[in-house]
Amino acid sequence: MSFSSSFFSVLTPFPTKWEGICNSPLRLLQFTLLLMAMMISLSQANNYHPIILIPGAGGNQLEARLTSEYKPSGLFCDRWYPIKKDPDGWFRLWFDPTILITPFTKCFAERMMLYYDNELHDYKNAPGLQTRVPYFGSVKSLLYLNPRLKRLTSYMAPLVKALEEMGYRDGQNLFGAPYDFRYGLAEEGHTSRVGSTYLNDLKNLVENASALCDGMRVILLSHSLGGLYVHQLLTRNTQSWRKKYIKHFIALSTPWGGAVEQMLTFASGNTLGIPFANPLLVRDEQRSSESNLWLLPSPTVFPSGKLLVITKNASYSGANIAQFLKDLGVENRVYPYKSRILPMLRNFDLPSKVKVTCMIGCGVKTPETLIYGEAGFDEKPEIVYGDGDGTVNMISLRALEMERKGNKNSHEYVKLIKMAGVSHGGILKDRASLRKILNEISGINSGHESDSSALRTTQ
Repeated sequence: MSFSSSFFSVLTPFPTKWEGICNSPLRLLQFTLLLMAMMISLSQANNYHPIILIPGAGGNQLEARLTSEYKPSGLFCDRWYPIKKDPDGWFRLWFDPTILITPFTKCFAERMMLYYDNELHDYKNAPGLQTRVPYFGSVKSLLYLNPRLKRLTSYMAPLVKALEEMGYRDGQNLFGAPYDFRYGLAEEGHTSRVGSTYLNDLKNLVENASALCDGMRVILLSHSLGGLYVHQLLTRNTQSWRKKYIKHFIALSTPWGGAVEQMLTFASGNTLGIPFANPLLVRDEQRSSESNLWLLPSPTVFPSGKLLVITKNASYSGANIAQFLKDLGVENRVYPYKSRILPMLRNFDLPSKVKVTCMIGCGVKTPETLIYGEAGFDEKPEIVYGDGDGTVNMISLRALEMERKGNKNSHEYVKLIKMAGVSHGGILKDRASLRKILNEISGINSGHESDSSALRTTQ
């Protein structure tokens, strides 16, 4: 029950005049208790640490606009499409249901493509295409990927609803940090205009959220790829900044070391569960994504002896991803991978003095080895499954915990919560998962989290 409904249900039987209340000792007592309950409720809300939600890849809306430089590949991708645009020409690029129709699937893929500029040493949009991320700072962009298709495109709506029932309010102590998920980050020293701008915006949002909540430190709550961005935010800022602004980091389904499924995406395309879509129509676009490079299996996490992709002529592990890209025929991805991504993967551990709770699904069959036959990468492979959340392998989900266990000099707070049968995306919707997330937040707000150095695993 919300505070407002309980407030009015109790208040309405009372006399409207103060003297009526004063003439009845029982009613005066009831009114006093009501005021005390209101004050306690407001006090508890004021004591909530602000939360910032950081979504995963594809976890927020993305808008685009075409300029005179845009050169369509065909009639279905001309500037007339889509018909519905705002007065300034902006339209929803993600998620648009017309991508389910083959001619428009190709158009969607062309507009989502990124290009690596060898002169700028950075990624950029297709010529003539501008993009923007709506509602930064709010959770509005994270609720539904398309508000007209709420049932089909619900993302963080169940989580946000649960947080609101707990007392959180968008723009007051609850915030969202959507981003252009096609882009990634590069090792410091390399140009990464879009990713670096996002990190700076996220840093400012942390500071502003803390200021709005009387200087209380912030809880960062990420899903999937969002956890890798948070990792970089924490790594690239000073310990004094982290101590001042960060209360806790809750990482949901974070692919700390990438995922084998990402090799499937590069090799054969991935429809991401969209029915009837042809994976080959979106494969080139997915190969162009900077963030997809970031999500390939890390040699730091996946053992070199563990074969992840097997073909007639070659086999690939996390140690020879560059050769895998070359053999796919995307040699132009090799240099960005080796120069921008690999150095970040080697610097894996979270910085000191950050309390972390990793919440993961387990017991869901997850691609572990891909075996390709005579037809090569254009056909679906035979898949050998292992443990994970259906998308990310268990070795990657537990990588931070295992790294801390193996580091005798690390005495940082890490808590792992495993949820049997919960999928990568289901962790944001499953009722039992939501209860555990809320319980973790309640413990942080009440001060019941451990202040001592600890490494704990719970089921």
